[in-house]
Amino acid sequence: MRALHRSIIALCCSVIGASAFAQNASPGVTPDGTVTSPAVSVPYSSLASPEARAFFPKMLAAGSKAPPLNGPIADSRAFYDRLNSDRAARMEKIYPVKIHSETIAGVGADVVLPAQGVAPENAHRVLVNLHGGAFLWGAHSGALVESIPIASIGRIKVISVDYRQGPEHTFPAASDDVEAVYRALLKQYKPEEIGIYGCSAGGFLTGEAVARFITDKVPVPGAIGTFCGSVVELSGDSAYVAPILNGQGVPAHLLGFADLPYFHGAKAGDPLVFPGLSPALLAKFPPTLLITGTRDSTMSSVIASQELLDQAGAKTELHVWEGMWHSFFSDPELPESKQAYQVIVNFFLRHLEH
Repeated sequence: MRALHRSIIALCCSVIGASAFAQNASPGVTPDGTVTSPAVSVPYSSLASPEARAFFPKMLAAGSKAPPLNGPIADSRAFYDRLNSDRAARMEKIYPVKIHSETIAGVGADVVLPAQGVAPENAHRVLVNLHGGAFLWGAHSGALVESIPIASIGRIKVISVDYRQGPEHTFPAASDDVEAVYRALLKQYKPEEIGIYGCSAGGFLTGEAVARFITDKVPVPGAIGTFCGSVVELSGDSAYVAPILNGQGVPAHLLGFADLPYFHGAKAGDPLVFPGLSPALLAKFPPTLLITGTRDSTMSSVIASQELLDQAGAKTELHVWEGMWHSFFSDPELPESKQAYQVIVNFFLRHLEH
């Protein structure tokens, strides 16, 4: 499966490169391998669904209205709450659920249950969601976007943790909160019955949380999912290519962990920030599902994360969707989103004990 995904990615990159060279002058190449090429026009992927093709320009237009990362945090939180509240409302029409709030080990959480009831085989299973949002936003509405389809399709209980974020809090506050909730759940569930997953910041936090469990000698969960972010920092080809394919141009500066208020004071070489730095930690990771898309700026780092986990001996499953952008499955109408939900559900039901 992994080799097939790599072949598809390589083929797509080759086709893009060939068409670009056919239309333009040869690119300039510096001794360090940096390539400078005249402007090119890249069509949207013919391998993506018609629905994705129609939605792609709308997604870019909506994203262009997002407040700057270094602007007032209240503006960003309000913008993403509106965006995610709309998504969650659309999801509930497709995937009926029941939602309530709880406090677990002193940490707030949104609990999502399938409207048709938890399936008998999942009575002793639970999923923990760690929402995305740059460690700045995404609580509640963003958490529901990541939880509603999974709870409904999988007929399983999903608990989304309202972990502490920046700029009010800094690393390792979120890891502290996740560990507190996880330890509380271990009083009710066996570790093999618990799954943890997250997207973007939540994907990174999932890796950080597992590294923290291992360090603190807490049993790891039965399986985890790191989506659109995993165990190494944003880097690689996609960090430059994806913004171009998404109409944003070549980034003048790659967004790094040091740019996020939550990580102020943290060290880049700390494996509790980036577990991919420690093969010894990765060797103790549970089965890990990794998801990304060919227009996701984190694609290269997700693929590199899978390679490191695989080399360390962890069981991994990597899925890359053609033409898809960062956190593409936040919009429920796309065929690719529905495929991703089913992949996530199948993975956890296959790996969690019942």
